[in-house]
Amino acid sequence: MILPNLPLWASLTVFGLCAGAIWVAGVFLSNYTDVLSDRFHLGAALGGLVLLAVATNLPEIAITVVAALNGQVDVAVSNILGGIAIQTVVLVALDAFGVRVRRPLTYQAASLLLVLEGAVVVAVLAVVVMGAQLPKGAIAFRLSPDVIAIAVIWVLGLLLTRRAATLPWQDNGNAPDSQPEPRGHSAKKRAAAATKNGIGTGRAVTVFGAAALVTLIAGALLEESGSQAADHLGLSGVMFGATVLAAATSLPELSTGLTAVRSGDYQLAFGDIFGGNAFLPVLLLLATVVSGKAILPNAHNSDLYLTALGALLTIIYMAGLLFRPAHQHARLGIDSIAVLAAYALGVVGLTFLPS
Repeated sequence: MILPNLPLWASLTVFGLCAGAIWVAGVFLSNYTDVLSDRFHLGAALGGLVLLAVATNLPEIAITVVAALNGQVDVAVSNILGGIAIQTVVLVALDAFGVRVRRPLTYQAASLLLVLEGAVVVAVLAVVVMGAQLPKGAIAFRLSPDVIAIAVIWVLGLLLTRRAATLPWQDNGNAPDSQPEPRGHSAKKRAAAATKNGIGTGRAVTVFGAAALVTLIAGALLEESGSQAADHLGLSGVMFGATVLAAATSLPELSTGLTAVRSGDYQLAFGDIFGGNAFLPVLLLLATVVSGKAILPNAHNSDLYLTALGALLTIIYMAGLLFRPAHQHARLGIDSIAVLAAYALGVVGLTFLPS
């Protein structure tokens, strides 16, 4: 335990301050991830994608480790699986507040590569469901076959999506009348601006490391203060992890996504969300190593429920990328409206699950 037992007002204050720190640090992490990827020539290579996935999910990494060490594996699992659902809902916020042209986000971002990236998310979540059916004793050397399979599929998914970018599709698989500049142009401009402003590699590494440290510490404190607040309010660990905690740890994705869409880089915003969602279940491997327990065979019904909800929301947006709704309704595409409604109904349904 890092924090002493706090009253409700104090735990909520710490939670709010940590959420704010994660938001601010997330902006620096995103900007300097672009700079470091450019300086070390990672670009769209596997190393760059791993760096981006780790950077944007540092709060979840911290929460997973702290929760596993504290024996609160259910909080870690619900944060990971609930985080996939709520990070997909971040796209709704980007559709409503980020897109400046009068077209839905999926119309602007439509790309077959993004559909493939969404399929990787669904594939990883399918393995999560399969892993929950294994015997509870299926663990050796602090590892279980399901979490190993998830990590392998994630890496294969990265390789396949990078390979798909060079397939002989017309216009690289991008839809006509989508974003005019190529995916990732905003990240390249930020890296070029940093070079122009004289930001050296050493400074970039220092700022990135400091932002990562702040995020890790804030994430750990976020989990403990939030758990205490949830106890005071009578919220279950699963409900808290899947909603409030998952929303707080999605702040880096929201800030970086808003930056991308306001720069007209709609595909990058979509790709970052799908890429982060595919990476989140890999943290189950970390939780298994730290706790020494087979996580998925001991998963609750609510965990599988959240897994299915995350897959459903992903598939809705995959359909939106293919059908490209051209009209907005209250500043949202019909796919974003469907995602928002499905998520709201899903959270309500979560309260009716048997304990």
